[in-house]
Amino acid sequence: MFNKKFEPFENHIWLATPTQHSEMLEFIQKAYDDNWLTTAGENINELEKTAAEKAGVKYAVGLCNCTSALHLCMKLAGEKLYGTPVISHGALEGKRVFCSDMTFDATLNPVVYEGGIPVFIDTDENSWNMDPVALEKAFEIYPDVKLVVSAELYGFPGRMDEIKAICEKHGALLVEDAAEAMGATIGGKQCGSFGDYSAISYNGNKIITGSSGGCFLTNNIEDANQVRKWSTQSRENAPWYQHEQVGYNYRMSNIIAGAVRGQYPYLEEHIAQKKAVYERYKEGLKGLPVKMNPITEGTEPNYWLSALIVDKDAMCKQVRDDSKALYIAEHGKSCPTEILEAIASINAEGRPIWKPMHMQPMYRMHECVGRNGSLRCRTNAYIAGGVTDVGADIFDRGCCLPSDNKMTKEQQDRIIEVIRGCFE
Repeated sequence: MFNKKFEPFENHIWLATPTQHSEMLEFIQKAYDDNWLTTAGENINELEKTAAEKAGVKYAVGLCNCTSALHLCMKLAGEKLYGTPVISHGALEGKRVFCSDMTFDATLNPVVYEGGIPVFIDTDENSWNMDPVALEKAFEIYPDVKLVVSAELYGFPGRMDEIKAICEKHGALLVEDAAEAMGATIGGKQCGSFGDYSAISYNGNKIITGSSGGCFLTNNIEDANQVRKWSTQSRENAPWYQHEQVGYNYRMSNIIAGAVRGQYPYLEEHIAQKKAVYERYKEGLKGLPVKMNPITEGTEPNYWLSALIVDKDAMCKQVRDDSKALYIAEHGKSCPTEILEAIASINAEGRPIWKPMHMQPMYRMHECVGRNGSLRCRTNAYIAGGVTDVGADIFDRGCCLPSDNKMTKEQQDRIIEVIRGCFE
């Protein structure tokens, strides 16, 4: 039970913050000097080349954020699969789409933007990512589904290679949400290169940041050009403003592109720093009834966020509603709520694991498919009949730890000491 008092850090220890480099200012200054303070310019052009090269794809399109990239992935996939919709309807109108369950809602909100119906695929307890076995079961139940949206959690990829193979077997397109996994690999292949269409993020706390921004990734030049056109309000090649399709104001700023461009050369350095944070937690928490993020065989994570999960028999009583959590402290046991409170008491930031989508109020009535078949989703940790709801269980027992790559060893040691104190 956590009952110790630790001196709080003078400066707040964040979950993850941008890591700045001098090249960022140089590229931003150049945009200023050239007066290219717009959604076009050299920084964007060079960033797109670098993003495609790093991800191992042919083309990248710089956009204002990763959510816009995912939206255009869905729109493009929907039109490829079902044809161009009536202007007032989305490209996925009324169509089921298989989606990751344990992720941020930005992964699948774009499905809804285009009128699709998310069907959630349960989580593999060995990777914390979409379960390929459950996905195969979902195709048995709904063989007409032609689109899968799969995310890679916290930079620790699962079996996206198997998910890709399953999609190809069933004639489905794969959208890969690699927002958190830039630089991670599966079998030596870069995350972001498995999807027919993929998206990466440069949000403020990602491993490469520009305060915002993202990229659409593909190997198809026609698809890249279509996304580029949609992102610039679908302007036609005419001397006046001519529009024949619905468009969006989704282009990346040349200023943001400069910031991202200046960080890309340091991607591997950032990954090494994040890995060191993960390894220190793993070593420092030895002997406690906890486990760190699982690393899937044949993968190399980018270690963006370090997280832990408490062993089932070491959980004290904990209950959560939609906005609050309560727990009963117990000697020798703990729970994510107590651990996060203890970390916060020393002026450091942790967070709960992503709350699965099937537990979110807006998606509770959507179906979720597990290894044993189609399940109506519920908010408890287990489904009737003894089938484990893996995502709900990980959410119940897991939390993200302070993972800033600028955190000192001494700071991290104090956080580890605080976590250990929760189990005493």
